[in-house]
Amino acid sequence: MEMSHVVLYTVAFIISLCLALALTPLVIKLAFKVGAIDKPNHRKVHTKIMPRMGGLGIYAAFIGAYFAIQPFIPEGLFRSYDRNLINALLAGGSIIVLIGALDDRFELSAKVKLLGQIIAACVVVFGFGVKIDLLNIPFGEAMQPVASWISIPLTIIWIVGVTNAINLIDGLDGLAAGVSGIAIGTILVMAAVMGFAPVILLSALLLGGVIGFLVYNFHPAKIFMGDTGSLFLGFGLATLSMLGFKQVTMVSFVTPLLIIGVPLSDTFFAIVRRWVNKKPIFAPDKGHLHHCLRELGFSHRRTVLIIYAIATFFGLCAVLQSTIVQSDAANWITFGVILVLVFFLQIGAELIGIVDKSRRPLINFLQRRLIRTEQSRSK
Repeated sequence: MEMSHVVLYTVAFIISLCLALALTPLVIKLAFKVGAIDKPNHRKVHTKIMPRMGGLGIYAAFIGAYFAIQPFIPEGLFRSYDRNLINALLAGGSIIVLIGALDDRFELSAKVKLLGQIIAACVVVFGFGVKIDLLNIPFGEAMQPVASWISIPLTIIWIVGVTNAINLIDGLDGLAAGVSGIAIGTILVMAAVMGFAPVILLSALLLGGVIGFLVYNFHPAKIFMGDTGSLFLGFGLATLSMLGFKQVTMVSFVTPLLIIGVPLSDTFFAIVRRWVNKKPIFAPDKGHLHHCLRELGFSHRRTVLIIYAIATFFGLCAVLQSTIVQSDAANWITFGVILVLVFFLQIGAELIGIVDKSRRPLINFLQRRLIRTEQSRSK
């Protein structure tokens, strides 16, 4: 990577950071003025009326910084396809922000929000041709081409799913923004290692906006990001995490799952929890990871920091996975990573009771095996 390019990415990050710091206080005033506020209730942790729609600060910083540095992008740094990729995120992200802002003010129905997300995903896929074209499945041959009839719905489902996953973890001050920032930082490192310019730039712009916003959003928060922010960051992560740093592809089937491991696993356990308890899948509850940690006695700030640490661990696993994906041992390492993560996810879920407070099948099984082993040794 040339030094001039490093300077460009650094300047982009700094401009985005400064814009977020400068614009977020204005968004706070705007949110109160238009009535985009969040009132406390039995499901929420905060105890006073809070402005939301804070995602406008992140979005404005991202867009503003991009257009500020656009004239200084060296000729030949981006191919026409790369620019298409950037435009896809800008266009789809703008639609998502509009839907999120309307929801923060008027509280749209779940169906309307879902329709908006699908429209934004379709703009990316059909408007700009950005989709998952290749897939690297463990124990399969190298990169496998994906037929359009699979590629198109797979991409749309991925974008909509990840967009909502970030939205679901937005329950504590600084939680969704921090977890998203860690995931974006992971993508930035992977893109830098592989030299994929458009993803480096977009990640630097998003990361700057997120960090600037976190100054006002970390506990005790002065503003919530609202659906404007959670949906926009989810959409950005969904788009960036499926980029294969040469073309739109998954570096490995597992890698993008690791990048956003915290929101995806929390969403998965939420679905299982509601299914086990025979409740509607989309029904809100207080059983998410941050709720469970709070019930265990952790403070607001410590709960957020614990989840940051988990997200960082997932990010490091993703970087490791991406660096060994081309090696001869890649398949076995991938398989090992999957087994270890699934084991610890299940243990952790049972310990904190994220699915059911009384059911601990794996822990009970391990305890029985341990007792039997000790009994056999004592004979």
